[in-house]
Amino acid sequence: MMRDLKRVAESLVSNKINVLLVDDHAVVRTGYKTYLSLSEKIGQVYEADRGETACQLYTQYQPEIVVLDLSMPGIGGFESIRRLINRDPHCKILVFSIYNELIYVTRAIKAGAKGYITKNSAPETLVTAVCKIAQGGTYIEAELAQKLAVSMATDLDESDKIKLLSPREFDVFCLLANGYTARKAAEKLCLSYKTVCNHGTAIKEKMGVKTLAELSLLANRQGLIQKHND
Repeated sequence: MMRDLKRVAESLVSNKINVLLVDDHAVVRTGYKTYLSLSEKIGQVYEADRGETACQLYTQYQPEIVVLDLSMPGIGGFESIRRLINRDPHCKILVFSIYNELIYVTRAIKAGAKGYITKNSAPETLVTAVCKIAQGGTYIEAELAQKLAVSMATDLDESDKIKLLSPREFDVFCLLANGYTARKAAEKLCLSYKTVCNHGTAIKEKMGVKTLAELSLLANRQGLIQKHND
């Protein structure tokens, strides 16, 4: 409680928004940090290269907004959202991702994020979204918001099944469906090979499929197959 009051008091005095920028690519962070710093509405911009570090820095600095990528090593974006919200239910998170598929948007919002924009959006969108969320609002990129409204009226059984996956299962699901072997997926997510295999089995059971080929087809229908792997 005292920490929250201190954060509010400091914000009122400085009238600026402190931001925690979370992205595993240093060059990307530098670019967006520079852009954010150009706005007179933005105060300190802290940096983290993965979710584990973001949780530590959030506790230390208590920024008004966390700008978070989804595709990161370690615990990943969705689990990072969950942990941040568990630490502080009032944590304001803006997802800033390359992914423009609705499944990512809905999962992020369900996990507790207050907004979602893509890295293809106009540069000024980032500052606009940060300011809107800092003021207590929400912000979803216009095109994504329109798609989201349409999809709510035509929800699919497969989408419902995907929503049953835990954040970690969803990460494994996306990698396996995009052609990663269990061993490669384990390396990317910093998990053991056995853990990924166990997740793979659970995922296939929840999705009602028996093979990775069927899993890939399902992912393709939901727009989760990427044009390239990083």
